[in-house]
Amino acid sequence: MSAHGDCDMGHTVAGWTGTGVAVTGFTICGLGMITVSTSLILAGVATLALAVLITWVLHLAGWGKPSGPRPADQWDWRVKDLAARHGHPHCVGCRIAGRHATAEKSRKPVTAPVAAES
Repeated sequence: MSAHGDCDMGHTVAGWTGTGVAVTGFTICGLGMITVSTSLILAGVATLALAVLITWVLHLAGWGKPSGPRPADQWDWRVKDLAARHGHPHCVGCRIAGRHATAEKSRKPVTAPVAAES
């Protein structure tokens, strides 16, 4: 059982790494604001862009997990998501990477009931 009860809060390698790089980027931007340094501000913005890219690549490599409930054996942040190569339903990152085709196939088509002719 996790500290959050019976729900997985989505702690993943991709999430923790992206958060660490993003905090570094915000710190660099903050230093740039304090010292009135355009180059530090731009370096911080570049670090923030790098955080997004790193998180996205790690997610696509299987170190991120889709939102929603998961079995308890997949809650640990060190568990790799083997379904990531096929794409996650409703995932913008997977859709940008072109993995939405498989995610779309996982949905069941909605069909209208056929009325019986008399």
